[in-house]
Amino acid sequence: MKKIGVFTSGGDSPGMNAAIRSVVRTCIYLGITPYGIYRGYEGMMEGEIQEMSSSSVGNILQRGGTILKSARSEKFRAPEGRMLAAKQLEKNGIEGLVAIGGDGTFTGAKIFYEEFGIPTIGIPGTIDCDLFGTDFTLGFDTAINTAMQAIDKIRDTADSHHRLFIVEVMGRDAGFIALWTGLATGAESILVPETSTNMDSVIQTLEFGYKRNKASSIIVVAEGDDAGGAFEVANQIKARFSHFDIRVSILGHMQRGGSPTCYDRVLGARLGEAAVNALVEGRKNEMAGLINNQVCFTAFGKAIKHNLDINLNLVKLNEILSS
Repeated sequence: MKKIGVFTSGGDSPGMNAAIRSVVRTCIYLGITPYGIYRGYEGMMEGEIQEMSSSSVGNILQRGGTILKSARSEKFRAPEGRMLAAKQLEKNGIEGLVAIGGDGTFTGAKIFYEEFGIPTIGIPGTIDCDLFGTDFTLGFDTAINTAMQAIDKIRDTADSHHRLFIVEVMGRDAGFIALWTGLATGAESILVPETSTNMDSVIQTLEFGYKRNKASSIIVVAEGDDAGGAFEVANQIKARFSHFDIRVSILGHMQRGGSPTCYDRVLGARLGEAAVNALVEGRKNEMAGLINNQVCFTAFGKAIKHNLDINLNLVKLNEILSS
């Protein structure tokens, strides 16, 4: 293999730049020419492909987002769009791809191989940490630390005014961010999409704390929880217990940004190198991940269809610690 392309697709996540850097410099070390593909599949179709050098990825480790930019492409979902992308890769002599992204990215890569035979190794880049085949995904550690620091600050003002704060974090389909940050910040309740929310139980917990003259309370809710978002949860509590002084804070996209943590930088470096070597060895349609601190590979079909289950022991742990 003489030429390998790397791209980022879907939602950005901290640590993507570390992975790009690792792919480019591993290619150069092995005598392979690396190409950066800008704006994901959209840029691939439009020929936004550029040869990269070692200096192309200098001084990017500490930067959030992705220097290759990202996009979601409806056009690539159609056979005509994938044909355009294949022609652009052929034009540049690219023989293999490293795709940094999540479910949609890997689904597209799998179909692309079936139609045009271009092998791809994926690197899990999503703050949600919901892909099967890896203990952690790029960006998750940074996202939970960002959310944790924000909730710590909210706790200070909540404690000063005897308030209940309901903090909404990202997680449309997965509650990993909510679960980890809720545990780390001593939240009274954590509401996640994977479990059915019992508002009676939530209110009982708050009432117990209120009777003990607890100075503040925090509820962390994932945006996709079945009880609704933070405002809906606040309305339900207010309707039943007007004595709570309630405030809502939605952290939003700040969780995606910022300088990646040490862990995310090292994870990106390890998986980038592993992805290039996997292509050289003839592997294809697999995601490189880390399980028990060891690099492993999972077929795209399994990674995207068997989302990682939430650890119910951690849910129970929070119930114990918040009582």
